[in-house]
Amino acid sequence: MKYLLVLAVVLIAFYIWRNNRVTQRGDAPRAPTPPSNVPAIMVACLECGTHLPDTEAVRGRVGAYCSVEHQRQHEGTAN
Repeated sequence: MKYLLVLAVVLIAFYIWRNNRVTQRGDAPRAPTPPSNVPAIMVACLECGTHLPDTEAVRGRVGAYCSVEHQRQHEGTAN
């Protein structure tokens, strides 16, 4: 009889643990993926010299800039 009681307690504990784990997994936001170990290509703004990733740079006739305003100032365009 005592083995049935122990088995029932273990099954109930397992059921509660399993339900809490499923609930937490569904409610928790996903962790962001870690950045890759590949270094980004950096370029310098021709106006102020600030270094920024090539993918974020504004391309002009002469080179790369950190913003459209610096592109206008350096190239003298009135766009």
